[in-house]
Amino acid sequence: MSVEERIRDQVSGHEIVLYMKGTPEAPQCGFSHRAVQILMACGVDEVFAVNVLDDPEIRQGIKEFSSWPTIPQLYVKGEFVGGSDIMTEMYQSGELQELLGHPKP
Repeated sequence: MSVEERIRDQVSGHEIVLYMKGTPEAPQCGFSHRAVQILMACGVDEVFAVNVLDDPEIRQGIKEFSSWPTIPQLYVKGEFVGGSDIMTEMYQSGELQELLGHPKP
């Protein structure tokens, strides 16, 4: 199975997928930590996290798959959302909460 096929399976097989450095319990960079914190603040309790540090093919492949040069990368319902900066902007506006099915009160 090619890297692209593996990524496509991960993205389509899980509602929320976060490609990150480290794990949600132990992020390995500040941007990945921020992404996890934002998801938690949105009430997300289940995320399929992919540690790109464990798999160099995925680390490079996800950048090509999304045409996005940085990690972390968030996918919701098979669609690319963005990195931590976009997640932050969407969270602040309430758009991310709505996308994740946890509207802002």
